[in-house]
Amino acid sequence: MQRGYDIVLFGATGYTGALTAEYLAENAPRELRWALAGRNTDKLEAVRAELAEIDPDRPTPDLLLADVDDTASIRTLAASARVVITTVGPYAEYGEPLVAACAAEGTDYVDLCGEPAFVDRMYVRHHATAQSTGARIVHACGFDSVPYDLGVLFTVGRLPEGVPLHVEGFVRAQGNASGGTLRSAVGAFSDPVGMMAAARDRRAMEGSPEGRRVRIDRSGIPRTRLARGWTLPIPSLDPQVVVRSAAALERYGPDFSYGHYGAFRRLAAAVGAAGGAAGVMAAAQVPALRERLLSLRSPGEGPNEEQLAGGWFTVHFVGSGGGRRVHTLVSGGEPGYGATSGMLAESALCLWRDELPETSGQVTTAVAMGEALIERLPRAGVGFEVLRTFED
Repeated sequence: MQRGYDIVLFGATGYTGALTAEYLAENAPRELRWALAGRNTDKLEAVRAELAEIDPDRPTPDLLLADVDDTASIRTLAASARVVITTVGPYAEYGEPLVAACAAEGTDYVDLCGEPAFVDRMYVRHHATAQSTGARIVHACGFDSVPYDLGVLFTVGRLPEGVPLHVEGFVRAQGNASGGTLRSAVGAFSDPVGMMAAARDRRAMEGSPEGRRVRIDRSGIPRTRLARGWTLPIPSLDPQVVVRSAAALERYGPDFSYGHYGAFRRLAAAVGAAGGAAGVMAAAQVPALRERLLSLRSPGEGPNEEQLAGGWFTVHFVGSGGGRRVHTLVSGGEPGYGATSGMLAESALCLWRDELPETSGQVTTAVAMGEALIERLPRAGVGFEVLRTFED
């Protein structure tokens, strides 16, 4: 495609957007033609000035004015880029105009969305258009859901082909939420009926893989030494993304299942996490309590440098099938923002620069980028390891 820019970052003046811009300024090839986009020129200029201090010899990005309430500006943004990164959320409120524009213009798109209903609605409304134009719409390119989607792909690749496979993922993390993440989570919890309706509409349109079965394992809570304590199932977007990759890729075998769990070393921590999630879900249904929750952090507010430096995550995977078991590990730094900004930026760079399978429409990271992105992610501090392989 002949476009003015290789990558345009929309939302660069927000907390995660600024981190993503900083990552690109430090790590992108010097020949990258890129721009920062947003609705406030002064704030964009301030971000660009900070980027210029990172490496005075590197060209600074151009600036583009765009606003989700101005359809023409969003369409112009999409038409100007080969790949668009957006950190402007909550996506249920602000995301669709850019998805629609990228689908229509044949522009690749990445975000860090963890909102299941939004992802499902975008599939129903824009997948077919993106297929027709060749656009790759890739949601969840941050901590939601790259470590799990690519971690399972990495694990499956170490198991026999053509046999039923089962994988379990055990997540531990230390991190902090930003104001934007809080708004996204509360928004998702506040409309469970809408979430179920969006999932139902997508299932009706998407169907099931022919001659194969893929599913999320909800049979129970596993007991395993790998969790080093207590486990709880995580009802997030992540296992949905994993099984969609499995549905699209025959390498996952004729019968694939995935279980997704939080791991806690102490019972009190597990009980606290379960109670906290239940409390947020309940409070999100009551307008007054919902507003109280949203007031805990302002949009654009996030962890400080010390908190970013102290964050980390690990995801242990146990895969089995065909008489073999494999134990793998995906790990990285502060999950919600430090690691996420790097994963998001590397996803965009991968779509722009790497030799990838021919795909289009709304696709997952494993389907669109797969091994190429796994090879890139150590640059962002995200590692993939095989810890043990053994025969059953």
